[in-house]
Amino acid sequence: MMAIPFILHALLMGIDEGIHLKRGLKRWERWGHPLDTLTVLACVLFVLNAPFTDSNVWIYLALAIFSTLFVTKDEWVHAKECEAFEQWLHALLFILHPVLLYLVYVFWSQGSFPQWFNPMPYGIALFAGYQVVYWNFIRRSV
Repeated sequence: MMAIPFILHALLMGIDEGIHLKRGLKRWERWGHPLDTLTVLACVLFVLNAPFTDSNVWIYLALAIFSTLFVTKDEWVHAKECEAFEQWLHALLFILHPVLLYLVYVFWSQGSFPQWFNPMPYGIALFAGYQVVYWNFIRRSV
């Protein structure tokens, strides 16, 4: 049940990426999107490598808040570049973002991550790598 928001987020990200493939990305987005992904990776890697302590909770909270705010940085660009459906899709992703980071916190606080969570850092890193390589070296379209 706890996997549903993660699955939904992945599906929405796939749809968003499909839109990007059609419209292309300008330089700001080509570098901004992988940075968004890396802020999520930082949160996940932190909880997987840090013990659950009061001070580490504050560090995670700072990372999660930073990530949640950081992913909205492109909306100034998106307001000019995106059609209504993509804007709506981004709104859904922005709603899910803190939900996912809260669930990561819950897993961490319980001292147990679901088995399906184990490959997540690799998937996030792979996606960030794809974003950098594809959009900045293979397809520098717009």
